[in-house]
Amino acid sequence: MIDTNITYTQKDEGKNLYRKKTYYTLVIEQEVLAKDKDEADKLLNDCGINHAAIGDDITETKDGVETYMVDADYKDSDTVEYIGKVVYDTDNYGEEAIIDGYVKIDDYADENALSAKEESDVDTSINLEWERKLGK
Repeated sequence: MIDTNITYTQKDEGKNLYRKKTYYTLVIEQEVLAKDKDEADKLLNDCGINHAAIGDDITETKDGVETYMVDADYKDSDTVEYIGKVVYDTDNYGEEAIIDGYVKIDDYADENALSAKEESDVDTSINLEWERKLGK
């Protein structure tokens, strides 16, 4: 007995059953907001293809052609690529961007630059240290 999804009856007597395996390259490009490449890599490694969604419904079946098997295997991936940084959109909104929370993805921003909040925290920390040294 042959395992097949083809429906056949006595009217098909004399026909041959054929099977063809076709390999496709599937590319999934995902994006994530993260504090650095290491965090991005970890988050992206926990994602990827949902193998439960790989099934017969992604194939075309007609004219007596039925899908016998569908599978997806991991082959390779690129390294995490820096695209841009979320920054306040002062170019379009001036200082109102900070007040109203207008942000954009800036592809020219330095990947390792401190955010406005981080810079403020550093400034506060420096000021507190100077005040401590001056005995205030």
